Amino acid sequence: MWASLLAVLGTLAGALVSGLLQHRAARADRTNARTEQLRRDRMNAVTALAVALSDHRRAMWEVRDAQLAGKPDERVQELRDESHRTRSGITDPSVRMRLLISDEEVRAAALAATHATYAMRDAANTEALQAARSTALALHDHFVDTAGAHLA
Repeated sequence: MWASLLAVLGTLAGALVSGLLQHRAARADRTNARTEQLRRDRMNAVTALAVALSDHRRAMWEVRDAQLAGKPDERVQELRDESHRTRSGITDPSVRMRLLISDEEVRAAALAATHATYAMRDAANTEALQAARSTALALHDHFVDTAGAHLA
């Protein structure tokens, strides 16, 4: 009888240990899945902001170049409208990035790239516009490199 009781207790203990191990493995899998999803969300936010900044930089170049070249007011207004659309496109990825990434270096790089792109509108002549564009592009690349290093 004792042998049967020990066998039953051993079976129950084995089932309990097996269940605990499965529970721990499932929890680890869920944690890993959440971590990977957060990483993907962060990568998507950085990528979306980088694309939006590139689009707005192009639009800012076109509108300011048209203004400096004395293009017709209708054309300048069309380009200005496009620049307003591209600027609006920066808001969503910027907010997502700020919510998902707390690293101050990445945030500062994103802000610097954004401000440099916005500053293109103040260029006094074509040379200043080209310099502002180069600065915005360099800060954009710095932002992407900084975010990439943080997310690696």
